[in-house]
Amino acid sequence: MNDKIIFRLIAAVSVVVFAVVCILQAKLITVFPEGAIVPSWVYFLPKLNAILNGTCSVFLLISLYQIKKRNIQAHKAINIVTFILSSMFLVSYIIFHATGIKTTYGGEGLIRHIYYFILITHIILAAVVLPLVLLSFHSGLRMNVLRHRKLVRWSYPIWLYVTVTGVIVYVMISPYYTF
Repeated sequence: MNDKIIFRLIAAVSVVVFAVVCILQAKLITVFPEGAIVPSWVYFLPKLNAILNGTCSVFLLISLYQIKKRNIQAHKAINIVTFILSSMFLVSYIIFHATGIKTTYGGEGLIRHIYYFILITHIILAAVVLPLVLLSFHSGLRMNVLRHRKLVRWSYPIWLYVTVTGVIVYVMISPYYTF
């Protein structure tokens, strides 16, 4: 495939994922009608998401270490695993939010403002990072090192921020889960 097709695919995937997440966050669509019984395994998904995000954070740091040591094969393998784990997170996130389960943050005062600042920046940057990561992967797998480096200067810190803040958001909201 040529670059033009790849860029169009990346744009399409990014727009579709963003739209699905927005629809689910707005609770416009739910898989289960109000009052329906949600399978018990669904309630584990937020914790699974935090585990996946935390693992991705560690792997991103290891990946950086490997590339600094010029171990390209390890860097590439770790990033592929991290991408797969992030994809698993996205699927799990979509499944959980498709159920319509609602959780409201109950903290008060300064901690509430801190939570919402972290949450809002996390959400915005999560939307931004997907196309950046896909473009970074494309250039990295094609061994277009110059382009890859330019993209990773942006995608890497954003991806790392999103994975770390995903764990922080989970830790902060988990006491308010009512299930």
